[in-house]
Amino acid sequence: LVNTPGSWSYVYPFLLHKKWHGILPADLVFPFFLFIIGVSMAFSFSKYIDRSVKGLNKKIIKRVVIIFLIGLLLNYFPFYHKPLAELRIMGVLQRIALAYGLAAVICVNAGNRDLWKIGGAMLLGHWGLLYGLGTGDPYSLQNNISKVIDNFIFGTGHVYHGFGIPFDPEGLFGTIPAAVSVIAGYLVGLKIKETKNRNTLVKNLLFYGIVGVIGGFLWNLVLPVNKPLWTASYVVVTSGAACICLGFLMELIDIRSYRKWTSPFVVFGVNPMILYVVSILLVKTMIYIFRWESVSGSRTLYGWLYQEVFVAISPGNLRFASLLFALFVVFVCWLVGLFLYKRNVIIKV
Repeated sequence: LVNTPGSWSYVYPFLLHKKWHGILPADLVFPFFLFIIGVSMAFSFSKYIDRSVKGLNKKIIKRVVIIFLIGLLLNYFPFYHKPLAELRIMGVLQRIALAYGLAAVICVNAGNRDLWKIGGAMLLGHWGLLYGLGTGDPYSLQNNISKVIDNFIFGTGHVYHGFGIPFDPEGLFGTIPAAVSVIAGYLVGLKIKETKNRNTLVKNLLFYGIVGVIGGFLWNLVLPVNKPLWTASYVVVTSGAACICLGFLMELIDIRSYRKWTSPFVVFGVNPMILYVVSILLVKTMIYIFRWESVSGSRTLYGWLYQEVFVAISPGNLRFASLLFALFVVFVCWLVGLFLYKRNVIIKV
């Protein structure tokens, strides 16, 4: 919905990412996903930890490698539109893989009581390095150390250029605080498991969430809330917001039993990884594979659908037409998910 508007020139503000400092609703999606990975880990790891920590560590490493490679292949797809010298190494799935891997190894091998201390130390350490190793304004696009690290390790040809300069918002350095987003979810998952009274649990989640959001925005006074840098204040704000949303949903679904409206989301929830891959493949196929020359110049299926179908539906409101196109992409992905769901196919990595 956020990444595939019909035209980036016509997007409703609430569907845009904040360009640098600050936060908008779209900036909650990625950290929420990492947070819920952590919550899920608290349940899925429990059946392994008592038997074989070593075996679980191997499983984690294998999963990291597979998810990272899937992300790398998605960057390169359809494999002929760019030279390898310009292939971006990092990306969303790569960030997920590395953040999950780092957080999972910590959660499995450290005591649960120490996770708060470890997560806090990681956030403070990232802040200290970000501030101490940057030049001029260490939180700026031009002077942050994250850019320097990625450009040194990968080379400027292999990082994201969407900010106008070689800077990767899913780079290596930001993986450290991103892993804390997963650890925060894991701690909440443990709290969910141990709290039998759901009313008490919801109150606790709302309390943690409010404290996190307020604390994160107070931290913002000295360390900007910034998604591309994945600053520590951003982790605290978004983890707090995730607690609030999770508590609200538990109140609606678990306590008040308002469940019918959740069915479309369950379709996405049982196969989130494969449907994310489908969304990327669908868009890239429409852009790079289905393209042709016309009287007006080169055209793609992506652009043709937007102009000839959705702009035709709403010619007087191009933002709405652009939103309709994004909803169309979401719907196609949902149909793929529904096909899998109806056949009880759950694709795991």
